[in-house]
Amino acid sequence: MNSALRTISLAGAWRRSIYGLLMAILFAFPSALPAQAPTNAQQRDLKVEKDVPVEIEDISGNKLVIPRSYALVIGVGNYPNLQGNFQLQYAEKDAESIYSVLISPEGGNFRAENVKRLVGEEATLENIRRELEEWLPSVAQPEDRVLIYFAGHGFLYQGGGYLAPYDFRIEDPSKYGYPMQNLGEVIGGKIQARWKVLLTDSCHSGVIAPEDSAQLNSRLLNLNTSLFSLTASRDREQSFESIDFGGGHGAFTYYVVKGMEGLADENTDSIVTADELAEYVRRNVREATQGAQNPTSDRGSFDKDMLLAYIPSNKAMGSAPAPKFGTLVFETNRDGVEVFVNDRSVGVVNKDEPLRLPGLTPGVHRVRAVKMGFEPDGPREEVVYPGQEKTVTIKILIPRRRNRAAIDKFESGIEKYNKGYAKNYQEAAADFQQALALDPKYSQAALYLARTYNALFDQDKARRFFQKAIEIDPDYLEARASFAGMLLDIGDLDESIRQLNVVTQRDKRNGMAWYLQSQAYLRKDLFKEAVTSARRAVDVAPDDGESHFWLAQSLRMNGDYTEAIDSYQRYLRLSDFNSKLAGNLNYYVLGFLAGIGKKKRAAQQDIWKELRSQAWFGICDAGRKLNKYGEAIEACREALRYDSADPFTHYALGLSYARQANLQNDPSLCAPAIRHFETMLELNPDLEEADFARKNLTALQQACGSAKP
Repeated sequence: MNSALRTISLAGAWRRSIYGLLMAILFAFPSALPAQAPTNAQQRDLKVEKDVPVEIEDISGNKLVIPRSYALVIGVGNYPNLQGNFQLQYAEKDAESIYSVLISPEGGNFRAENVKRLVGEEATLENIRRELEEWLPSVAQPEDRVLIYFAGHGFLYQGGGYLAPYDFRIEDPSKYGYPMQNLGEVIGGKIQARWKVLLTDSCHSGVIAPEDSAQLNSRLLNLNTSLFSLTASRDREQSFESIDFGGGHGAFTYYVVKGMEGLADENTDSIVTADELAEYVRRNVREATQGAQNPTSDRGSFDKDMLLAYIPSNKAMGSAPAPKFGTLVFETNRDGVEVFVNDRSVGVVNKDEPLRLPGLTPGVHRVRAVKMGFEPDGPREEVVYPGQEKTVTIKILIPRRRNRAAIDKFESGIEKYNKGYAKNYQEAAADFQQALALDPKYSQAALYLARTYNALFDQDKARRFFQKAIEIDPDYLEARASFAGMLLDIGDLDESIRQLNVVTQRDKRNGMAWYLQSQAYLRKDLFKEAVTSARRAVDVAPDDGESHFWLAQSLRMNGDYTEAIDSYQRYLRLSDFNSKLAGNLNYYVLGFLAGIGKKKRAAQQDIWKELRSQAWFGICDAGRKLNKYGEAIEACREALRYDSADPFTHYALGLSYARQANLQNDPSLCAPAIRHFETMLELNPDLEEADFARKNLTALQQACGSAKP
């Protein structure tokens, strides 16, 4: 910054007055730079989400509090430096299942931005150390709840236990592993929280709280806090994984997830406590492995009433179940059949791969199986008997037949919907409504009715019909992804992430779901996670322009400006077509464009124009951050060709012209800088950047005097 000032020629007092005053203003307010603005700007017309404790009631009417909560979820299955027999099939899937139940409103009730995932190649030793030893201690407060989960290998070496990160090398565990003793010291001492939860599903993970190691156990305990440490096995025992646990899980994690979904709620008060989860997991894992694996916890080290999950739907379950659990095994005649038990998805069953669900409470359970395009099997009741295994045969036989009149109305609605504009949307909505009335199971009609109401900005109706489409066809992943897009628009980010998590777990090739997930993480200021999701979108859909657009947005917000410019340019090349064709593209979900603070959708073509405008703005903003002001100016001017009324673009142009004037000692650039600052203030004088624009404008006007645009 100082070196830039020293390069200014001081040949005359007039020039000194321009640059001295101008640079004093420009460099005095670095936070005015628009690259820092999008996160705040995009939430101006949305509800504000507050991360505060939540008060709930149990069945007796007692007031309880779910504390503010943070979690670190680690899962490693493929180890590049270990031999094939050391690879794990389900550890990463286990971590994703834990993540899902933690962020569920029928589960852990954690906010999505407070749960960090290190899965696969992300779970390096360096990353684990950073998140465990720096992030968690920095965010957790004395009244909070903190949970740490690890699925992967654990090793014993010279009397010590180690968790194996992705880059683990077996020849020197003390160098390449994460010491369990360090884990105990971090969770017991560095992390300040009311409730601390440690869940580890790894071979030899029981060494974290070994029965014969009082010294290590004492490090794990803190007399001023409550620590719940539940490990997959005893010291010197192995932990098992198998396809028999819900289609493929570690035994320990399978029962942890089922327990937190409500099966461990023994007294059906809607709350799963630490004591209930420990008992449920211990009993079922021991039984499932014929005593070969025994989860351990120290009963004296935690508050038995510690709240681990809240399941409001359990209030209707009635009296407490019998203590012994049973198993349902689902078989089917088709591949890709989704199974629901008590209205909760429990997995997908294939023709040659039965789905085994142990650990179910005895009694009557509602069972339903669905597959797109077919009539469902059920709902029907199946009885689970204590200690017994029962096979349930699912038959998906009858193709769903559409009413011809309903199809005609649907196709008429599609034709009108694709024309865009409010009048056409209203007529399309009437057609879709009639199609759904003629065929109440017409999930596509419900989906497009939801999309149409969303285009008309009637989000209450849109939400209702998105949910209707998913209710008709729970495995309708397109409906879930579209619903998530609308939820992004209205600021319901946690529910959007939950819907997208379902889609990406079931269909890892769904590029749209990945780039929508990237948007959701951007809105949560989780820039690294946004980049990861956007890269997945590009991997599965390299020719999809929107994948590159959202990768570019994520990279720019993460500070990776050079790569961001490359990704923006890739998007611009892929979307370089006649704008008259834009209305025929699948721009039915836009999400919320980071950094523009507006949602105009008079026609689908407008979405294409906004994306093009924002791509050029992104190149401008990233170029300005790289001090390439000439390139930034050209890019912002291109952005204005698509949207001449974007205040952020005018603001960025004002700054770029001013700084280019400084670099080139060119007072003629003062006039366009003034013009764009003035335009920005005319368009929106209430933006956070407006105050900085006024200061810059005053400095320029004083320095330039009578200079004309």
